[in-house]
Amino acid sequence: MNKKPSQSIIPSQGGVLKDITLRAKLVFRLLGDKRVSPWIKLIPIGALVYLVSPIDLIMGIPGLDALDDAAILWLGYYTFIELCPPEIVRELSKNIVSNNSIIDEATQDDDEIVDGEATDVTDK
Repeated sequence: MNKKPSQSIIPSQGGVLKDITLRAKLVFRLLGDKRVSPWIKLIPIGALVYLVSPIDLIMGIPGLDALDDAAILWLGYYTFIELCPPEIVRELSKNIVSNNSIIDEATQDDDEIVDGEATDVTDK
């Protein structure tokens, strides 16, 4: 049986926080794109409203009350991205990844670093 490797919308760029940042950028760009239906845009907005609302699915269990908030946020962003037109998601994902790699190259350009020593020269 041949299994296809799982494909992520945004390939892993190294690090959980970096991946979350890239996915958040994708959600914000999709929210700002006029080609995405306004009805679909209500999904992540609803997830954020749930996050700040005093209503919780799991109440009174210390440590687990944040679990439903995290689950609703994840489900909201995941469903939102899945319901957006795939060609728009691919286009914006490609732009985010290429812009991110350009920024990484500019900030981590190790070829420009020169190792050396400095000495003070005094005129006598």
